[in-house]
Amino acid sequence: MKKYVALILQLMVWSGFTLVEWLSGRDHILAKVILFSVFFYLAFLLARMIVKSNKTTIFITMVSLGAYAGIHLFLNTLYRSAFF
Repeated sequence: MKKYVALILQLMVWSGFTLVEWLSGRDHILAKVILFSVFFYLAFLLARMIVKSNKTTIFITMVSLGAYAGIHLFLNTLYRSAFF
């Protein structure tokens, strides 16, 4: 159950990253990389507090990042095909 809670909370962190990235649309790529690094570290620390295992934390973080990327790409493709 702890793994599931950590995964859901990390997906919330990635949703926050999407919002902040959208709000800072004109920033340089370096600023976006730093922003991603901060959110990645925040997601990692959040899962580490819940799970208390480095190996499991890394796995959960990669799974949540993959799920976020998949959902993000799917919704972007859906949006672009609906309007263009």
